[in-house]
Amino acid sequence: MEIQVFRGILIPFLGTALGSACVLFMKNTFNSLLQRALTGFAAGVMVAASIWSLLVPAMEQSASMGQWAFVPATVGFWIGILFLLLLDKTIPHLHMNSSKSEGPKSSLQKTTMLVLAVMLHNLPEGMAVGVVYAGCLTGDGGITAMGALSLSLGIAIQNFPEGAIISMPLRAEGVSKGKAFLYGALSGAVEPIGAILTILAAGFAVPILPYLLSFAAGAMIYVVVEELIPEMSEGSHSNLGTVLFAAGFTLMMILDVALG
Repeated sequence: MEIQVFRGILIPFLGTALGSACVLFMKNTFNSLLQRALTGFAAGVMVAASIWSLLVPAMEQSASMGQWAFVPATVGFWIGILFLLLLDKTIPHLHMNSSKSEGPKSSLQKTTMLVLAVMLHNLPEGMAVGVVYAGCLTGDGGITAMGALSLSLGIAIQNFPEGAIISMPLRAEGVSKGKAFLYGALSGAVEPIGAILTILAAGFAVPILPYLLSFAAGAMIYVVVEELIPEMSEGSHSNLGTVLFAAGFTLMMILDVALG
């Protein structure tokens, strides 16, 4: 089981690394329409994962509370939202296609702040993978190994285009192909780290697992609403991002039900 968990938490990182490798053999520019489409797809996957892989299991694990079963999910969800809001305000970062950085004033290079923005995006995904594998290890709440794997695969699928979305613009900024790939891959390294820390936390306090599940959901929803939806709706043809959002949502829903 430990080997399965180790492989599972590395799958999303592998998706990011493979996507970042696109910079090694593709043109230096990245079509803005394609970028919005891929961003919409990633947003759909994250929303579906937040619902079926995190919030629903959180409430199922709290079923013994009867009509109050929503409490852990609600509390954890809001803690996740506020946690990402705090990180958003305390870590200097720069969103794609933006010339103004967010967070405290900093003298960091533009490249560094772009990578920090993607790391903020990826952290809740790593925590989500970690918490479902924690539930699988403890045998609590009916989370199966296949259910945890479906979440890892879903996040890896949406991480592939994200890896390209970070590495390709870096190359366009004048960064070498090797460094652009490295920065893109490193932006996903926070995911297995976040997963391991979450597994350790859940191992020490199994009763808080419903809170951790909904915490990861809240953090992911924050990223979707604050970052991905605005990016997929930029400029004309924003309807393409919406359609790809629906496609990503549907794919993650199918994975969760079919494999879970």
